[in-house]
Amino acid sequence: MSTRVANEVSRRQFLISSGVAVAAACLTPPRLFAQKGLVEIALKESATAKVTVQELRRNISVLLGPGGNIAVLTGQDGKLLVDAEVVSARPNVTAALASINADPIKQLINTHWHFDHTGGNDWLHQAGASILAHENTRKRLSVATRVEGWVYTFPAAPAGAIPTAVFQDEHTVHFNGSTLALKHYAPAHTDSDISVHFTEADVLHTGDTFWNREYPFIDYSTGGSIDGQIRAAEANLAKASATTVVIPGHGAVGGKSDLTLFRDVLIEAREKVARLKKQGRTVEEVISAKPTAPYDAEWGQGFQSPKSFLGWVYQGV
Repeated sequence: MSTRVANEVSRRQFLISSGVAVAAACLTPPRLFAQKGLVEIALKESATAKVTVQELRRNISVLLGPGGNIAVLTGQDGKLLVDAEVVSARPNVTAALASINADPIKQLINTHWHFDHTGGNDWLHQAGASILAHENTRKRLSVATRVEGWVYTFPAAPAGAIPTAVFQDEHTVHFNGSTLALKHYAPAHTDSDISVHFTEADVLHTGDTFWNREYPFIDYSTGGSIDGQIRAAEANLAKASATTVVIPGHGAVGGKSDLTLFRDVLIEAREKVARLKKQGRTVEEVISAKPTAPYDAEWGQGFQSPKSFLGWVYQGV
């Protein structure tokens, strides 16, 4: 899709330029592949990165930009958003929302706590949105939280950015004549991940439990794991039909075949890395073996290079 090309180009501008600083071989895998400086670069580059609007079904659109994809539901109740982008993307997100229609923003749902999905929480709350999320998203945003994979400690979020309504396992939202089924995953990408299923339109927003043709970042600091990512991928497949429209956390809008490919790539990577690690191979030797070579040219152009992705997999097997 043309929107995918625009989305990937804008992301590459700040993600590839940030690189992955490979430290000395004596470091442990989490430090060896930590993406130091990524947060600062993302904040800077997101201020000017393009945000495009793609219409989906019924009254649902998606904003594709430098951070997490935003679903937008419009209607007589106002706008409902799923996720809030990087905070510095506000001007282009605001313009993209205005290009859809003039409906006020009334509801925001966070798929998890990371800064590229909750960065706009405070300004969207000021614009009139109530914020709903899993209880662990509120927990993570309420205190200073360290992500070793980014070598960054996020301060506690402003009061206006903290979700005022939370749930533990499942929750249903009725808005603009649509039913939204929210479901918490077992710890996957983080411990706060949820899916949002627009049931009548059969549009599924997975947050960062699905990255369309991109290697995922796995946040071990806040409960993520490669096994959890695979379990979440299986859960997404169980929800989706052949006609489901799937909004990933990152990458182009896809469908069930894309979910299947993502699941299969994760399983293949885990099995190969686990086998090599069991043989006594170091993380450097595993990377040199290039177990993900068939996918690297395409999948390594997003947040994670093949090297860093293999580092996270190695850590979890």
